Amino acid sequence: MTVFKRGEMHVFDGDGLPYVYLVPSAAVYKLDEASVAVLDTLAEREVTPADLAVALGSRFPLPEVREAVEELVRVRAVQARQAASAPAAPVAISATPAAPPARKRVPLTTLVVNVTSKCNLACTYCYEYGEDRITEASNKPRFMSEETARQSVDFMFAESGDQKMVHLTFFGGETLLNFKVLKSALAYAHERGAELGKKVDASLTTNATLLRPEIIDWLVENDVGVTVSMDGDKEQQDKFRVFKNGMGSYDQVVPNVRELLARQTRRPVGARVTLTKQNLDVLGIYRHLAEELGFWEVGFAPVTTSWQRDYAIEADGFNGMLDQFKLLADEYLRDTLAGKRHRFSNVRDTLEEIHKGLSKSHPCGAGMGLMGVATDGEVALCHRFAGSGAHGLGSVTEGVDHARQDAFLADHHIDHKTDCSKCWARPLCAGGCYHEAHTRYGTTKQPNLHYCEWIRSWTHKCLEVYGTLAERRPEFLQSLER
Repeated sequence: MTVFKRGEMHVFDGDGLPYVYLVPSAAVYKLDEASVAVLDTLAEREVTPADLAVALGSRFPLPEVREAVEELVRVRAVQARQAASAPAAPVAISATPAAPPARKRVPLTTLVVNVTSKCNLACTYCYEYGEDRITEASNKPRFMSEETARQSVDFMFAESGDQKMVHLTFFGGETLLNFKVLKSALAYAHERGAELGKKVDASLTTNATLLRPEIIDWLVENDVGVTVSMDGDKEQQDKFRVFKNGMGSYDQVVPNVRELLARQTRRPVGARVTLTKQNLDVLGIYRHLAEELGFWEVGFAPVTTSWQRDYAIEADGFNGMLDQFKLLADEYLRDTLAGKRHRFSNVRDTLEEIHKGLSKSHPCGAGMGLMGVATDGEVALCHRFAGSGAHGLGSVTEGVDHARQDAFLADHHIDHKTDCSKCWARPLCAGGCYHEAHTRYGTTKQPNLHYCEWIRSWTHKCLEVYGTLAERRPEFLQSLER
């Protein structure tokens, strides 16, 4: 006997119409009236086809109910199973368990190269050199050599498989302190890329204190993407982003940023904001960076830190941050419907993941399609773990230790995170950042439970935005496929 059971999903409205986010497939599905009635009936219990016909027969023609059920089963919003009517036959168990299938290699698409571990700022909350650091800078060269940089480029190409484009990101410390090596490494990457038939997309992150005219010229000429770490207006920026003598950096950064924005018109220049307990004016920060300074996009991230730090965001702070994120998401929707560009990158990034049907086995590409390189050439999960031997995956000269990589990815698969097993948002979250988990809980295996409700609430809001755009500007969603 067949019985129907409601599948795992999350219900939301898009432009006032019913939608579901299907957890197994990470698909977004619009419901008609009969489908809503079927799912409402199944919300309370499992039912047989006959029971469903009785429950809905007075409201819908039976062929319409049957068609709705068949479609919901097809998209896995409803599960059909055979109810047990007799004891099941014993299952033979082989003495030799079947070997697991070989894991398909994920080609390296992004390499983050830490060209220096030195910085001219002394940001209090810095995850790399602050109170929660996991590496000691003194254990590695402070500056990457040209030889190691070239070896990093060779490593990137060797691990990129058949990819026609590779992404090379320069990081620090303050990246521009090693501008000489950065320049030579990119020139070498373009040369080798041409020989191998691969395109190199280059980018870097900087605090913008060293953006001299000749550096800006080079960035523009070489089409290098730039992300500026900046926390807002003068008061906000100078609270934590200070020089080693305690002097704030805002007055030095702003003229450089204005010059960069005026010159770099071929690629978006973004701002990356670190939010702390003392700096949670998301709307004010966004207005200053996007509307007053003119950054092409502005993204926000809560500070990565142990819970006991003075600048760690507490529960009420996350709630206030979420409220402001939602207001900016509403603005994003309004501007997008009007054909205008809004610069809040957090919502756009989530919309893109929803549209592409991302269902993550792991929180991010760290250790798979993305890796980080320390100044001595040691390869790690990502740039945040660069220099941490405990999280190393090989070296640019010896290559990736695939046995260690496979073990890490197997241990950190979402299926092993029991706390996430019933969460409808897991296809987009998968437990959250490894580095944050290590900093907060002391292990990369732990899901970031301290902001689960925040993630669910934010994802729900983005789904509502997505559904409304699907109804009123589907061509915009199609643009996210590029």
